[in-house]
Amino acid sequence: MNRPQFAVPQVWEVPFLAVPERLTHLRKGVATTLRRWGLPDLVDSAQLCTTELITNVIIHVGTKTPTWVKLSMLDTHVRIEVRDPDPHGVPAPVLPSPEQESGRGLRMVVGVASRWGVIPRAYGKTAWCELATGRCGSEVPAGHRVTRAETLLALYTRTSASECARFSPHDRAVAEETATALIADLLHWFQAHGTNPNTALDRAQSRFESGSLRGR
Repeated sequence: MNRPQFAVPQVWEVPFLAVPERLTHLRKGVATTLRRWGLPDLVDSAQLCTTELITNVIIHVGTKTPTWVKLSMLDTHVRIEVRDPDPHGVPAPVLPSPEQESGRGLRMVVGVASRWGVIPRAYGKTAWCELATGRCGSEVPAGHRVTRAETLLALYTRTSASECARFSPHDRAVAEETATALIADLLHWFQAHGTNPNTALDRAQSRFESGSLRGR
């Protein structure tokens, strides 16, 4: 029996060699990812932080260093991590003189990020920062709601969540029938536990509409 597969968390991670020519591609990847997550207002700040953390690797560790950049969606923040294999040279923000051409990168990261830090490891280090999304911790973005629904359908039909997201038109019609059956079963659950199904539907409709307005 196949086990249902749960939805993949919202994480974007890319391995690369730290060279200036890769920055443009990585900045585009950051922008595309944040817009897909419904956070277009964070694009500029996230691109700046990603650029500066990677530039720090290029300058202080060396070009063509194997490096990884990772974006993670947390409840109220987006976390940006840049990992390299050098455990030494932990970066720190400095106050450069007007004559210095370097040293300002981390100060810019500190200026736009809610918090930041460096985690040294035996095999390297990870420089990270977090940007506030402006969302309440209990608010679930529209994309999360769709993913949660697909995961629930996967459990209900023993289909993987990734397959739910790639339905053909025919499979989509079958999935809609399954979703309708799921809603009907949930209404039976409400009734069995003493809640009027119409009240449950009204509450669900209110949440749906408020979520749609936030997603605009």
